[in-house]
Amino acid sequence: MTRDEAWALVCEWIQNPNLRKHLLASEAAMRAYARTFGEDEETWGTIGLLHDLDYERCPSQEAGHPFVGVEELRRRGVPEPWTRAILSHADYSGVTRESRLEKTLYAVDELVGFITAVAYVRPNRSLAEVDVGAVRKKMKDKAFARGVNREDVVKGAEGLGVPLDEHIGFVLAALQGIAPDLGL
Repeated sequence: MTRDEAWALVCEWIQNPNLRKHLLASEAAMRAYARTFGEDEETWGTIGLLHDLDYERCPSQEAGHPFVGVEELRRRGVPEPWTRAILSHADYSGVTRESRLEKTLYAVDELVGFITAVAYVRPNRSLAEVDVGAVRKKMKDKAFARGVNREDVVKGAEGLGVPLDEHIGFVLAALQGIAPDLGL
């Protein structure tokens, strides 16, 4: 599946502009890590773009996320390493994260959402106003972005073997690179 085909599928399945932006942010972070790790940027980016394909229709484990999306992707012939990575980003899926791809998807998923939330509360709603310190400060505020599991953010960095501040800075830089696409 090409990136363009993946984006068309995202647009077919997802109407919420914020969820689409989350997927674009995930794609950017995955591409950046692929570049750093010497992996295929197209593959990694497309997996980031597709990982929450079913989230609007199935926003919970009980509703079928990410299983419904994975079934659709399998039906469309997406390779098993892609679907395995998507399954592994949900702790409850029973698929353990083994590959660098799987660990990276897990590591960026919650963090891109959190960084975006931090940007939304800045005076100009801009990623340019966000730095690692601002993200770390907001992580301590349990009332802020309650839906983001801070333990998952920390576990994600640990799984990559990257210090948390370095991981935050790396993902932030990736998002700043597509800030206009995110409206931030």
